[in-house]
Amino acid sequence: MNSVSGLKRTQSGRRVVVRLLVAPMAAFIAALLPAIVSAEDLLQIYHDARGYDAPYAAARYALDAGREKLPQGRALVLPTLNLSGNTSYTDLDSNSRNASLAPSFERNFRSNSYLISFAQPLYREQNSLQYSQSEFQVKQAEASFGQVGQDLIVRVAQSYFDLLAAQDSLAFIRAQKTAIAEQLTQARRNFEVGAATITDTHEAKARFDLSSALELAAQNDLVNKQRALKQITGKEYTGLKPLRAQVKLAPPNPANMENWVDLARKRSYAVQTQEALIEIASLEVKRNRAANYPTLDLVVTHGQTSVTGSTFSSVGTLQTSSAVGLQFAVPLYAGGALLSREREAMANHEKIKQDLDNARRSSEFSSGQAYLAVINGIAQVAALEQALLSSMSALDSTKLGYKVGVRINIDVLNAQQQLFSTERDLALARYNTIGSQLRLKAAAGALGADDLEEVNRALAQ
Repeated sequence: MNSVSGLKRTQSGRRVVVRLLVAPMAAFIAALLPAIVSAEDLLQIYHDARGYDAPYAAARYALDAGREKLPQGRALVLPTLNLSGNTSYTDLDSNSRNASLAPSFERNFRSNSYLISFAQPLYREQNSLQYSQSEFQVKQAEASFGQVGQDLIVRVAQSYFDLLAAQDSLAFIRAQKTAIAEQLTQARRNFEVGAATITDTHEAKARFDLSSALELAAQNDLVNKQRALKQITGKEYTGLKPLRAQVKLAPPNPANMENWVDLARKRSYAVQTQEALIEIASLEVKRNRAANYPTLDLVVTHGQTSVTGSTFSSVGTLQTSSAVGLQFAVPLYAGGALLSREREAMANHEKIKQDLDNARRSSEFSSGQAYLAVINGIAQVAALEQALLSSMSALDSTKLGYKVGVRINIDVLNAQQQLFSTERDLALARYNTIGSQLRLKAAAGALGADDLEEVNRALAQ
């Protein structure tokens, strides 16, 4: 009989808890209903960011500029063709000091000429090496852009879930405030009928005042998170789609940290950028060494000069000339500049080798850190889901104990606070774990828009 009675009290207590939780949350959702109807999802936010974010736009133009290195390098081994011309008018007035030997004269004449020159490098080792450099410069630009693209995905997701977390925090605080208000009302009523002391009322009032202060702080944090998202997208949103209530977070695939570390060591965009830079630096050493080598060019010229007269004759001429030849040059001495540039290039090459080692180590560390964050995050979410059930049961039992007089008001307030804190921590743990999953793929150079689509499918539709 006692067990049946206890079961009834437990069920009754749970109904009270449900009313305390559902009523304020329902009011909050009802207030946001128009915003939820027009809520944006993660993919829409990402597309807005791609069209607005300044760092991403700058990286896109940097990629366009970097790709132009290839045709510039190719031009160094291709022929050049130039056309030049000039025209002049001369007014000559010659006054002789001895007319018997050289009479005075006045003469006007024009001169017109053009020259077409063609040059084909036959042997210019510097130009060939610079052409090879341009191919790696394009790879470097593409790797840098890939890194910025991944950063944009991570920043958008982080800002999106930061805003959801701020909304959740405000909703939980308001729900807790409503529950405390009901507890305060009950404490005052019990004090008026002599069933409790004034201490219960003071404790509930103190918690209510604290929740009011926390509500103001949460509102301020929400505004800051909204402004942070607007900085990326340039838009203000009436609402964001939340995560589904029972979303399941998948562990990393492959489920081995060393595999992710190895991927990051080989494929991360930071490593790809440094690998391209070290190839460029290696070729720069060879290019500066090649500055001491001779050069050989094929040169073809064709030109024509037309004059109506000259200083010594009033008879005009028309001259046409064509030439084909080889132009050979050997650098002998440039004040030591060539050797100095070669030493400078060698030092830069050694420096970039160290940068590559650092990029690999940093990528290994970041991927390992992100992997552990995902694994620990999934475990934390599971623990908090269990803790939430326990907190609900604890609040249920505490309220029943308060009714029968074996618990005091502060116990109920603490149980309520524990419940709402657990709900907040659970939501935050889910957001952080999703962010860690994205950062893990970014560390391995494998993060793309399809990964964002997968996260987007976990949102409430």
